[in-house]
Amino acid sequence: MLNLTLGTAGHVDHGKTALIKSLTGCETDRLKEEKERGLSIDLGYAPCRIADLEVGIVDVPGHENFIKTMVAGASGMDGVILVVAADDGVMPQTREHLHILTLLGVRHGLVALTKIDRVDAEHRQRVQAEVAGFLRGTFLETAPILPLSNVTGEGFDPFFDALHNLLRTIRPKRIDGVFRLPLDRAFSAKGFGTVVAGIPIAGSAAVGDELLLLPHGITSRVKRIEVYGRESQPMMAGQCAAINLAHCDTREIARGNVLTLPGYFTPQEFFLCRMRLLPGERIALKNAAEVRLHTGTSEVNAVLYLFEPGELRGDGEHLVQLRAKRPIVAGPGDPFIVRTLSPVQTIGGGIIVEAVQRRLKRNRPGVMEDLKQRAAAVGDDARFVEYAVRTTPALAVDKAKLARRTKLLLPRIEAILSGLIGEQKLLALGTNLYLHRATADEAGERLLGQLAEHHRRAPESPGMTPEQLREACPWQKPVREKIVALLKSAGRLVKQDGHFALPGHRPTFSEQDAAYLDAIETHFRRQLFHPPDAAELAEAIGVPPATIDRLLLMLQEHQRLVAVAEGVIFHREAIDHARRLLVEHIQKEGRLESVQFKYLLDTTRKFALPLLDYFDRVGLLRRVGNTRFLKTPS
Repeated sequence: MLNLTLGTAGHVDHGKTALIKSLTGCETDRLKEEKERGLSIDLGYAPCRIADLEVGIVDVPGHENFIKTMVAGASGMDGVILVVAADDGVMPQTREHLHILTLLGVRHGLVALTKIDRVDAEHRQRVQAEVAGFLRGTFLETAPILPLSNVTGEGFDPFFDALHNLLRTIRPKRIDGVFRLPLDRAFSAKGFGTVVAGIPIAGSAAVGDELLLLPHGITSRVKRIEVYGRESQPMMAGQCAAINLAHCDTREIARGNVLTLPGYFTPQEFFLCRMRLLPGERIALKNAAEVRLHTGTSEVNAVLYLFEPGELRGDGEHLVQLRAKRPIVAGPGDPFIVRTLSPVQTIGGGIIVEAVQRRLKRNRPGVMEDLKQRAAAVGDDARFVEYAVRTTPALAVDKAKLARRTKLLLPRIEAILSGLIGEQKLLALGTNLYLHRATADEAGERLLGQLAEHHRRAPESPGMTPEQLREACPWQKPVREKIVALLKSAGRLVKQDGHFALPGHRPTFSEQDAAYLDAIETHFRRQLFHPPDAAELAEAIGVPPATIDRLLLMLQEHQRLVAVAEGVIFHREAIDHARRLLVEHIQKEGRLESVQFKYLLDTTRKFALPLLDYFDRVGLLRRVGNTRFLKTPS
């Protein structure tokens, strides 16, 4: 049992449903109206065994009125059987179906030339040549064209052999992704309750898993799974599956709803896309044109916004933005189809790059370059993870956020991160935070620029304090620490006495400030344990209080003065001398009562108690009531 789904495509009444019945024994026209009209109007599914392989097969309607249904079925196909009737040849829906398959990224298939019992050998050869010419330049150019009859059985042996060979060449969908199932239909089964069906496009799920039904936001548990009509465990991407869900009402579910793992997808309106128009068509799309958007099993009107000036023409690939008229669920790499509203026709399609929160404006600096990089990254897991780390607004990002953005499971994310770190493209900050090397380099330059500006504005300052650096570079703490460490190791930043500075920076003072600073220090040294306040200094030196405040801050920044409490400042020599006296006393006496400290310093309680509290804060003392002990007796 392969996790592959084949599908039919082709014009109405060319024998698609009859071919599936001949292949599988299953009648895929299940609706009363289909049986009465002899016309497929909805998707039909059947298990298909070819030699030793079993796959799913989906039958799509061929009538032009049901193209939207055909697109929903084609979105789950891994390979196609293009059906062309020998008595009709290539018809309009033959062409449109092939266009749709091409735009959806189907790349494997073969051609069944049916109804050969209705034509003679010469006509058959003529139509076969016509089909070969029609397929020239398409993904089916080298595919075998196999004449057969659903009535007589002629040609079925070579058809079976070719189909078996085709299945051997198709690589099944990966199943290590985030499970996602665009729903085709829902119904109620007696004894089971709600059943939903469709073809998962990513991942796998098992009985007991909790899945999220979108856009309703309902969490439901998987009770039972059937694949190809048989109970199965698990279900995988690429398999036609029916799922029995708990706590869901069939009446709430419709085609276009999505069943997925919680925490990864939300319905969105805006999508960045890579799009191409069909070649050879006279198509011109203006900015803000309204179109019909098909992706997965969703169908919705949307507005198409262009990033290029003028109209969208030609068959090249273009970056566009689509705004769905109602939110839908789609992820990076999902194919889509665009059709005009009137007259209704398929005009193009492409790949969804990513859902975005708002309309993107092409005239904003750097937008187009970013969009091109983003579009180029989608489709390569490692490249998309690297892009997501590189462009995160917070500079660094954790694994859970990466998983949500890239729609990859954590084990896959971890493996990719490990590889990118090994290539030195990413830096690990701890165990769960990642920074791109280029981002680190840019952030380092910004930090150095902030330091240079600080030195220019305040040449007297020894550098930035940690608080000033945090304010100038408001990054996450691990990011800032990593940037500082990188700059220090590169010799581009130094840290001295608690300040960050550029190498070679030497504080410089104006001649007048230098004189005032010396005078202030002289006053503090003369009164070590009875330090002057700002008002006393202003009067003694003869400068305004505001100037004194500025000068006091400068001396504190250079650690020549130390503020031990609000309005209580000591000279560094006083701090050092008080520390020596304090340590000597406690080492001799074993303790210090608070009241004794003022006598040691020959000062007052006004200065002694704040200084004792300061020594508590810096970890010199341990306080028990009003008694102090050395925190580290040695």
